Amino acid sequence: PVVALPARVEAIGPRRARVALLTGCVQQALSPGINRAALEVLAANGVEVLIPAGQGCCGSLGFHAGELDRARALARVNLHTFPKDVDAVLTTAAGCGSGMKAYDVLFAGQPEAVEAAIFAQHVQDVSEFLAALGLIAPPALATPTRVAYHDACHLGHAQGVSAAPRRLLAAVPGLELVEIPEGDLCCGSAGTYNLEQPTLAAALGERKARNILATGAQALAAGNIGCLVQITTHLKRLNRPLPLWHTFEVLARAYRREPVH
Repeated sequence: PVVALPARVEAIGPRRARVALLTGCVQQALSPGINRAALEVLAANGVEVLIPAGQGCCGSLGFHAGELDRARALARVNLHTFPKDVDAVLTTAAGCGSGMKAYDVLFAGQPEAVEAAIFAQHVQDVSEFLAALGLIAPPALATPTRVAYHDACHLGHAQGVSAAPRRLLAAVPGLELVEIPEGDLCCGSAGTYNLEQPTLAAALGERKARNILATGAQALAAGNIGCLVQITTHLKRLNRPLPLWHTFEVLARAYRREPVH
């Protein structure tokens, strides 16, 4: 069940930063534990987090589909809702982040062009932000675990964020980080692609699942809800399910001394 998030989460210990979090619509419905994990990890690292109550959909799906008027209408809500006096606007969903970082393009020639460009410059993926701030290393995993990291296209390709999540995961004692063959290949989720082109998306999903299994990983981490849903589906179809986590769920479980496989 979806659990309402608080309006504010205080930093634990000395405050190192103050940010605002976009909760996301699909992710908050399908996997609300991702945002809870992010809040927990950020607080443990001295980050105060604001969760604006009036926020809505970021508009990225409409933007990617060329429905620009609809995307702008949704994005305007967030432009007016998110506070200006924070160090960054964070998102835990790569699809949302890639769209929000391009608000300057979305609003080019519009009355909100300057406001949108400033907003876009403040958007960061949560892994990008914490890696730059500096992770306070969690305790060692109770059981050494081999974890594969999947580059979501909207994070690795669209945003150029690939080293940061790997640095965070590699900082967990007892976690062996492994690379996936053809790691830059799409898993087939791609926003709404798996709905619009189900045959091609399924072929990509199976290929990704087989490549993950080839690593011998005991769990998988990724930074996008669409990828996690797609890969889960295809691992199950191969009768080889694995625990799949958002990067920050892995970190949260490490801080709690809980296993990840």
